[in-house]
Amino acid sequence: MPARRKSADGQNGDNPTFESALAELEEIVAVMEEEQLPLEELVARYEKGSKLLARCETVLASARKRLQTISARAEAADPETATAEDDELPGAPAEHDDDDDIRLF
Repeated sequence: MPARRKSADGQNGDNPTFESALAELEEIVAVMEEEQLPLEELVARYEKGSKLLARCETVLASARKRLQTISARAEAADPETATAEDDELPGAPAEHDDDDDIRLF
């Protein structure tokens, strides 16, 4: 089956690439924040932005799932590469050393 052809701006019909959808979404947000637009145009831009956001979330969810599958396959192929995080109890807070955390004590 031949691959679908993409247009010059990286879009494929109703399924733009993540990058083009994100760029268009950022542009819509900037215009809505900076300009005084008529209500109908604001609603239309909001609707378009919602669709672009949903597209970005779909692409990210798909990428996350693919990465988890790749990681699971790698661990299954070489169980010695499992990290200490894999040995923690489910629901137990993970210990990490993050300088951005706020510590009380």
